Amino acid sequence: MRRLLAVAAVALVVVAGCVSPTGFDPGTTGVEGGSAAGGDTTGGTPVDSGGGSVDGDADGSTATPGGNPWGERIVVGLVDGTGNDRDYAPMVREAAAFWEDTAERYAGFPVDYEVDPGAAEPDIVLRFVREVPECDGKTDAAGCAPVITDSRQIDRPEDVYVKSGLSFNSTVLVAKHELGHTLGLGHDDGPADVMAARSVLYTEPRPDAVDRAFPWADGEFDAYVDVRNASDPAGADEQVSRAFGFYRDDPPGIPTNLTFDRVDDRDAAEIVVEVVEESPCGAGGGSCIRTRGPDPDGDGAIETYTTVRIILVDLDTEAVGWHVGYWLAHAFGAEADADKPAPFRNATYRERRSAWWR
Repeated sequence: MRRLLAVAAVALVVVAGCVSPTGFDPGTTGVEGGSAAGGDTTGGTPVDSGGGSVDGDADGSTATPGGNPWGERIVVGLVDGTGNDRDYAPMVREAAAFWEDTAERYAGFPVDYEVDPGAAEPDIVLRFVREVPECDGKTDAAGCAPVITDSRQIDRPEDVYVKSGLSFNSTVLVAKHELGHTLGLGHDDGPADVMAARSVLYTEPRPDAVDRAFPWADGEFDAYVDVRNASDPAGADEQVSRAFGFYRDDPPGIPTNLTFDRVDDRDAAEIVVEVVEESPCGAGGGSCIRTRGPDPDGDGAIETYTTVRIILVDLDTEAVGWHVGYWLAHAFGAEADADKPAPFRNATYRERRSAWWR
């Protein structure tokens, strides 16, 4: 009998279940902000902040009702494999409480959890790790757990992996998802907002771009310049080159070793400089900047820049370089005028049209 049971147990496939984060596409889940400068004044306010949402419908299909494969009580232990000493117990308890309230509806049986970080004989161990092991062929999962549909699949303690570094709510969501797998639920089961295969997940709080000394991944920039709408395109283009050259020469207060390569593909550029006919910069705006980048912690602010767009409107040719240089300083971490290189601090009308780069 024991041999038959062992063979039967081997025949039961343990399917790995995981949840993957969606990518932070700056065009969808990212944030866009901007500031504007008038012909002889500067200032600005952020605009158009965005966030993220969890994929799926609140309702979905439920698993076929059956018995609880775990028994009367499920003891859940915790292991922090990161060494960060974060208190994960409240997040796991919130996830467990969710299933205590809803498992009978979605899994077909009630559950009772005991979350004990130091449990001597846990049924399940939630392991918080920096990188989740390969799960069901995926290497970018935020969590991983076996899909348990029969008690013969269980080899106590069962390990469940959850990626560390996520926000409180995202950690709870991943823990809910993975515990759902241990109750036999798959990605097509409800509740869909919990069991969906992919969700938007946020990190723990991170410094915003405006709080970073240098809000870019590196100092090598592809730049796209379109000055066809300028009154003197050749002169405006030379002025833009003067601004790039100023920062190549490592001015004080700005990170060093910055490079700028001109490209013909606007979409491939990190820095876009454009002369436009219709101004988005507001009344009297001579120039403005639009910044784009991801918001991994979901606070509505960009963490690092992926693209900046410097917009020029109806400027004297001699002033083009100064306006581009001013906004490049902003893009490189010197948002306050007092932190910008000397030519961009309280410059007069004449100084903006001078050979300020010398």
